[in-house]
Amino acid sequence: MATSDMAIAGAGKTWLGHPRGLYLLFFAEMWERFSYYGMRAILIFYLTKHFLFGDEQAYLLYGAYTSLVYITPVIGGYLADRYLGPRKAVFAGGIFIAFGHFLIAVTEGPGGQDPLFLNGFYLALASIIVGTGFLKANISVLVGELYPRDDTRRDPAYSIFYMGINMGGMLGPIVCGLLGERWGWSWGFGAAGVGMLLGLVMFVWLKPWLLGQGEPPEPKALREPAAAGLTREWAIYVGAALGVVAIWLVIRYAELLGYALLVFSALTVAYIVWRAVAVLSPVDRDRMFAALFLIALNPLFWGLFEQTGSSLNIFTDRHVDRAILGWEVPASLFQSVNSVFIILLAPLFALLWTLLDRRRLEPSSPAKFGIGLVLCGAGFLVLVAGAKMAGASLTPVIFVFLIYLLHTMAELCFSPVGLSAMTRLSVSSMVGLVMGTWFLAMAAGNFIAGLIARATGGGEDGSVTQVLDVYGKIGWFAIIVGALVLLVSPYVKRMMHLGEGAPAQQ
Repeated sequence: MATSDMAIAGAGKTWLGHPRGLYLLFFAEMWERFSYYGMRAILIFYLTKHFLFGDEQAYLLYGAYTSLVYITPVIGGYLADRYLGPRKAVFAGGIFIAFGHFLIAVTEGPGGQDPLFLNGFYLALASIIVGTGFLKANISVLVGELYPRDDTRRDPAYSIFYMGINMGGMLGPIVCGLLGERWGWSWGFGAAGVGMLLGLVMFVWLKPWLLGQGEPPEPKALREPAAAGLTREWAIYVGAALGVVAIWLVIRYAELLGYALLVFSALTVAYIVWRAVAVLSPVDRDRMFAALFLIALNPLFWGLFEQTGSSLNIFTDRHVDRAILGWEVPASLFQSVNSVFIILLAPLFALLWTLLDRRRLEPSSPAKFGIGLVLCGAGFLVLVAGAKMAGASLTPVIFVFLIYLLHTMAELCFSPVGLSAMTRLSVSSMVGLVMGTWFLAMAAGNFIAGLIARATGGGEDGSVTQVLDVYGKIGWFAIIVGALVLLVSPYVKRMMHLGEGAPAQQ
C-alpha cells in the first residue's frame, strides 16, 4: 500500500465502518439529484403548459437539455483532473446549478413565449448544464479518493453513495412536482434550487470530513496569472460563464444541436475503431470491438428509457386515471417511481447475480444487455395493452407502475453492467476515451428519445392512438433487437477474453 493510501486508511473518524466524508458526499449528491430530478419532473409540463410550446418542440428541447447534461461532465472532469481538483469543481458546479434553478423561478413571467422570460429560461438551462458538467463526475471521484486503492470497502461505499442518488431521485419529483403543479412553477423550480443550496452548505461546512482529498493537483499553478489579469482558477470560472452564454445561444436550435451530436458520436466511434485496428494487439482489439458493440446499444436503450420524462410524463398527465385512494396524484410525482424501484430492487439484483455466479449460470454482460432491451420493450407493450383494454376510458394507473417496474429491471441489467464492462474491456491508455464515449452514447440516446417522443405527437388532440402506435412499434423493436443480442451474446463474450488477464497498456 502506498504511503498516501496508508494515510487515508488511518485518518479520521468512521461511521458504520466508513469515513464520515462518504456520508457528506451521500447527502450532497442526494440534494443535487433532488434538484435535477425535481426539475426534470416538471420541465416538460412547464414547456407545454406555461410557455405553451407544442409537444414536438417541447420534446426536442427536453432532449437537447438532457443530452447536454451528459456531454459537459467530460469537460468538467478534464478541468478537475488537470487544474481544479474534484472538490473545487463540485463547489463551482453547485453554484451554477443553484443559480440556474433560481433564475427559472424568478423569470417565470405571465405565461406564453414572451422573449424576455423565454431567454431567461434558456439562460437558466445553460447554467444548470454547465454546473452539472462540473459536479456530476467529480463528486463520484471524491468517493473513491476517500479509500486506498486496495480497500475492500470501495464497492460497498459506492453502493451507499448510489442510494443517495436514488433518495434524491425519489424525493425531488415528489416535492418539486407537488409545489410546481399545485402551487406554481416558480415554487417547484425554487425548491430544486433550495435543495442544491442545502447540498452546498453541507459540502462547505463539513469540508474537514473529506480528509484533505479532492484538492487541486498543483495549487500554486491555480494562482498563477493566466489571461486578462485573472488567475488560472478564475480564468476557468470566467470560461465556464462564457460557456453558459454559448449554450444559451445554441440550445434553442435543439434539433440541429442533436444531429451535430450524432455526427460527433459517429466520428468518435470511428476513431476508436481506427485505434483498435492500427494499434492494439489481436486480443485487445477483440475486447475493444466487444465494448463498441455494447456502446452501440446504448443510444437505443436510453432513447426508449428516457421517454420517462417526456412522452410518458405527458401520457400519464393526459391519458391515465391517476386517482389513488381518492386523490388525483399529479403526473410529475410518478417520476419518483423509478428511484423507489431502484432502491427496492438493486440489492435483489446484486444477490441474484451472486447466486447465479456461484452456480455458473450468471448471464454475460452482452446477455444482460439483451435481457434489458427485452424488458424495456415489454414495458411499452404492457402499457399499450392496458390502454387498449381501457378502451375510451383512461388507462388504469397500475399499468404506469408496471412499465416503471419493467424499465427499472431493464436499467439494472444495463447501466451498472455497462459501466463495469467499459472499465474491464478498455486498455489503460483508452479507458477515459471509452468511458467518455459511453456517456456520449447516452447523450445521443437522450436526443433520440426526443425524436421518438416527437413521433408520438403527445396526444395533443385528445387522441391516444398515435402514442400507442409508436409505443407498440418501439416495444416490439426493442424485444426483437434484445432477442438478437441474446443470440449473438456467446460470440461477443468470447471476444471479451475474460479469462486471459487484464487489457494491456498501449
